[in-house]
Amino acid sequence: MDKKRILIVTQELDPYLVETTIGNIVKELVGKTQSSGYDIRILMPRFGSINERRHRLHEVVRLSGINIIISDDDYPLIIKVASLPGARMQVYFLDNEDFFKRKESFADDDGKLYDDNSARTVFFCRGVLETVKKFGWAPDIIHCHGWITSLVPLFIKTAYKKDPIFENSKVVYSVYDNTFEGPLPSDFVLNANINRVKEEDLTPYAEATNNDLHKGAIHYADAAVEASAAIDKDVTQFMEDSDKPILEFPGEEEYKEAYLSFYTTLLEE
Repeated sequence: MDKKRILIVTQELDPYLVETTIGNIVKELVGKTQSSGYDIRILMPRFGSINERRHRLHEVVRLSGINIIISDDDYPLIIKVASLPGARMQVYFLDNEDFFKRKESFADDDGKLYDDNSARTVFFCRGVLETVKKFGWAPDIIHCHGWITSLVPLFIKTAYKKDPIFENSKVVYSVYDNTFEGPLPSDFVLNANINRVKEEDLTPYAEATNNDLHKGAIHYADAAVEASAAIDKDVTQFMEDSDKPILEFPGEEEYKEAYLSFYTTLLEE
């Protein structure tokens, strides 16, 4: 029997960024998942703080060359790859000169969110799906970690709904503690309104606050995970009301086994 395929889409991964909750959880999770017999692929942004020489990133020419259109502007997508230390696993990095060369991930030195975070989110999420299409690799589960991945569930259920690569994919969204205050720039809905996505499809994302991004992702995902102990109560209530499979916060020690059990349950449905 073929191995089940799990696509991990994450905004952070240890050791490529300064130690973060998401980065640590994802690193431990992918190691455990691979050792349990799953076929794993990982995609993340190539933020400017990631040292390409130290981590031995190199461009994958056959995957690069796609242009992502955002509000009538074309942005070239560059794909780079590196081997995850301590694991026989590759990590694919999505890069673009306009969006990901700056040293800070989402805000400047004064803590002000970048004005193009809406466009960066659309670029990354759409770039992920276009890259997976180029793989020709149909994932059984797509597990999204971090708010910059929050449009992946929407796009899969709308713009990419009829694509055979994703037609059988189960989408899981992990909710972490909020990491920014206030909304993303007001052009969020305009930028996310790509082919076959209607304006009303974006209603669950409302004002594009951190909570709204979580809610929108949960609305379109097939299942969700409480990945932190201190998730905003408004979001936890939304999860409870969604009537979808929810993995409650499994603690900081047993989460790997809990996630694998959750995957198994979803794959059996």
